[in-house]
Amino acid sequence: MRNTYRWFWPLPSLAPFLILVLSGCEVGPDYVKPTSPTASSFRVPAGWKVASTQGTPIPARWWTLFQDATLDQLEVQVAQANQTVAQQEAAWRQSQALVRSTQAGLFPTLGLFAAESRNRASANGVVLGNGLIYNNDMAALQANWVPDLWGSVRRSIEANQASAQADANQVAATLLSLQSLLAVDYFQLRTDDAESALLTEAVKAYQKSLDLTVNRKKFGVAADTDILLAENQLETARAQLIDVEVQRSQMEHAIAVLIGKVPSEFRLPSLPLGDGYPKPPLTIPSVLLERRPDIAVAERQAASASANIGVAQAAFYPSLTLSGNYGYQNAAYSNLFALPNQNWSIGPQLFQPLYDAGLRLANLDQARAGFDQAVANYRQVVLTAFQNVEDNLAAEEILTREIVVQQRAVKAAARTVVLTDQQYRSGTVDYLNVVITQTALLTGQVSEVTLRGRAFVAAAQLIAALGGGWDSGEPPVQQTRQDGVH
Repeated sequence: MRNTYRWFWPLPSLAPFLILVLSGCEVGPDYVKPTSPTASSFRVPAGWKVASTQGTPIPARWWTLFQDATLDQLEVQVAQANQTVAQQEAAWRQSQALVRSTQAGLFPTLGLFAAESRNRASANGVVLGNGLIYNNDMAALQANWVPDLWGSVRRSIEANQASAQADANQVAATLLSLQSLLAVDYFQLRTDDAESALLTEAVKAYQKSLDLTVNRKKFGVAADTDILLAENQLETARAQLIDVEVQRSQMEHAIAVLIGKVPSEFRLPSLPLGDGYPKPPLTIPSVLLERRPDIAVAERQAASASANIGVAQAAFYPSLTLSGNYGYQNAAYSNLFALPNQNWSIGPQLFQPLYDAGLRLANLDQARAGFDQAVANYRQVVLTAFQNVEDNLAAEEILTREIVVQQRAVKAAARTVVLTDQQYRSGTVDYLNVVITQTALLTGQVSEVTLRGRAFVAAAQLIAALGGGWDSGEPPVQQTRQDGVH
């Protein structure tokens, strides 16, 4: 028995549908970049300069401004081996694939269908078969296309492309953040090294003072309390030295993780903390909006959210499906492809949703609220960026002045220690005065080192707040790839 199925739709009757397809529109709002708060300039301290609006004022490898070879090597390894950066880069590739998969929705699908079955017809069915048992073999080429009449697919592509761009910029934002964090940890470690050097020298000096006091006790010119004071001062300095070792170890471990290494297998030699730190040329606030990758991320997220409104609005309109198939059907597989066994069909299907209990309206409200949220987030990111610059600019400028004052205090304390030691040796003051002046000197020296370390940290954070060397004019992850991400 041979079953042949044919549905013939005159080709001229497809003309109205083809016209509708070709004239398809895109519903929903066209994206307009949100406005954001800005200012004419930052509060520029004396001695700083504002860069021109042309070009990138900070080099791509911004950490080279510190002229520290060890820091240079570590920063490059963040891009090469940090796993958080690798995750973000993989997320970017994933979003690119999503764009390609969404673009496929613009085109028809084509497939090959084949089936073989053995059937028994009902003796009492609509079509009486008297219990006939027969085979049904089919092979067909099937095509299906849902034209993008209202721009749902195109808006989805627009949304996913913007999300992919946001993910690409997020790679750069993550890398900048982690490289800034590494610089902060590195300068904190160098601060610990400098503090450790001070305490080591203090321990040596306090040991000498204790030895001197013990000798003076032998000659009857020093009391037991003097020896106890000297011992207390010495052991306190030793305890402080041990505590600094704890802080340094933690910074070293943090740096190891940032560059993708096991902490137990990573060591950094002790090096002194430098005196000079860079003062990068400042941009104007409007230029900052183009220099920070996190701002670019937020702006692209707003663009994606805007396109999603169009996707939600398109759901209110009818959908058109054009489908067709061409194949063969026969009761015997051996004779399946004979000319009389051909069957084919072609035609459109139009569907207009009428009632869905408010589902589409809820989705539209959700999309609109999502866009409002993205716009608010963009503006907040801009405000936070301005705050980052102002905070670190003020910190670096104020710390510079504070360091000068603290250095004068240290010099005064050092002179006081010399005079007090002379007076103690001559017997005009007791040992408590020596302890007080030596402690004041050490405290002042540690404070100066801490201030210099904070100034280095503020300089690194200021450069990062200015966007590092990221340039929106380059491909979104180009700079990241140049630094070693594959």
